[in-house]
Amino acid sequence: MTRNRLGGTAFTALLIAALVAAGCARQRYDLILRGGTIYDGSGGPPFVADLAVTGDRIAAIGDLSEARAATEIDVKGLAVAPGFINMMSWANESLIEDGRSMSDIKQGITLEVMGEGNSMGPLNEAMKERMRAAQGDIKYEIEWTTLGEYLEYLERRGVSPNVASFIGAATPRVYVLGYEDRAPTPEELETMRGLVRQAMEEGALGVASSLVYPPGFFAKTEELIALARVAAEYGGLYVSHLRSEGEQLIEAVEEFLTIVRQAGVRGEIYHLKAAGKDNWAKFDRVIEMIEKARAEGLEVTADIYTYPAGATGLDSSMPPWAQEGGFEKFIERLKNPAIRRRIAREMRQSRRGWENMYLQAGSPDRILLVGFKNEKLKPLTGKTLAEIARMRGKSPEETAMDLIIEDDSRIGAIYFSQSEDNVRKAVRLPWVSFCTDSASVAAEGVFLKSNPHPRAYGSFARLLAKYVREEKLIPLEEAIRRMAALPAEVLRLDGRGMLRNGYYADIVVFDPERIQDHATWEKPHQYATGVVHVFVNGGHVIKNGEHTGAKPGRVVRGPGWKGRPGGGG
Repeated sequence: MTRNRLGGTAFTALLIAALVAAGCARQRYDLILRGGTIYDGSGGPPFVADLAVTGDRIAAIGDLSEARAATEIDVKGLAVAPGFINMMSWANESLIEDGRSMSDIKQGITLEVMGEGNSMGPLNEAMKERMRAAQGDIKYEIEWTTLGEYLEYLERRGVSPNVASFIGAATPRVYVLGYEDRAPTPEELETMRGLVRQAMEEGALGVASSLVYPPGFFAKTEELIALARVAAEYGGLYVSHLRSEGEQLIEAVEEFLTIVRQAGVRGEIYHLKAAGKDNWAKFDRVIEMIEKARAEGLEVTADIYTYPAGATGLDSSMPPWAQEGGFEKFIERLKNPAIRRRIAREMRQSRRGWENMYLQAGSPDRILLVGFKNEKLKPLTGKTLAEIARMRGKSPEETAMDLIIEDDSRIGAIYFSQSEDNVRKAVRLPWVSFCTDSASVAAEGVFLKSNPHPRAYGSFARLLAKYVREEKLIPLEEAIRRMAALPAEVLRLDGRGMLRNGYYADIVVFDPERIQDHATWEKPHQYATGVVHVFVNGGHVIKNGEHTGAKPGRVVRGPGWKGRPGGGG
């Protein structure tokens, strides 16, 4: 008979180890994704492993062959990545109409970040009335007042992705000053700062300006510094559609860097670009300026969409002075023969002092009209301004003014004004993340009444298909870092942007060899393919490429949120 030589302490240790091993074998999770290629968001090399989810969090990553789950999915041969973050989304209204977020969720986007220039709160009664009058195909009741209330409204209605927002810099300006082209008094500026402070404490990510369009155009640098300082107090970000992306691009970048320095705030440039062929060569200088500022210690980043054309209103072809006082005043001016002649002249000739997108496009043949409010004008959707002008026998400038009057709206337009080579340069930059700069729409229902920019359906898929797989500009692990971890870091979001134990289970599973955008300028309502599964807060939203109807999205708040210590989430 062999005597047991183990002492009490050693025997106890072995017993504990055996019990732990048995416990692991019996470990049960809600979900296990088995055998996928894990791209954790760090930018490091991928590895094959299982990933487990319990509730709304990632519970384990590794060899989980002995573990079991209520749902187990074989994802061998597929990429498993953190959910993608859309750094600049216009899903404000589209998520009210359809919370499924079809065009974005099918690209793997699990967080929509809104608020460029204007945000959905805070609102006063006059602002609510203007919002009601401006509604197009999507109609809705305005059941909120503050920005935080709007985000909570979306969550209550049910949305598939998570949602977050900046407070638009023009929103407190309109709240206090209306659409006047003047500087605020010290008292008015302090009221505006108070509105920013309230939004930050409700979870806004920071302050976002859009300095091309009135009334944001009317804000001077000092005003923007004052608002950005409030965001900085709460750890927020100042993000900006620059005052110029064309003739005065260099000066606009200098203004942006001045605001960041003097406000002591982190900064992001929206949809970094050089617009207008004469300005394309300035893009290298802009990169130098930003990298010099970063080397000096400024926390400055940028985002892009992956197309050489932008989309905004047809009214952006017209000088800002004509739009002072709001849309009704603008229409009055467009009906005045003398003012019309001046507007037409400036559209054709004026290059400095405002962003003349009409000239940047190079020709009215390069301005595509895609979004009308008036049912009688909807047959013009997809035609260029030049085509419509020829149909009507008028100049393009006169036609543009007539259309805005008839449609009683800005009219959605696509401007072909950028360089594909510059898009490639931006894709390579390690401090650039990505956006759609679009609503999140569906290829059905009310959304078919107008045409979006193809980026609504394809911006992220195009990055992975064209620039990563086909052109090999950056490796896949770097692209995923910049679609997830980088924006989460820039926005100071806790527990998002990476695949790590304890992080929220925002996960996209896709086939790197099959992911593809399909939307075109002529036929934009086409979903991307290749995304197999999407999970948001652990909820299974895309299953085998199809939407499940699940709406587990939540409000994601910035670092200044007063709902809990440290904000975030």
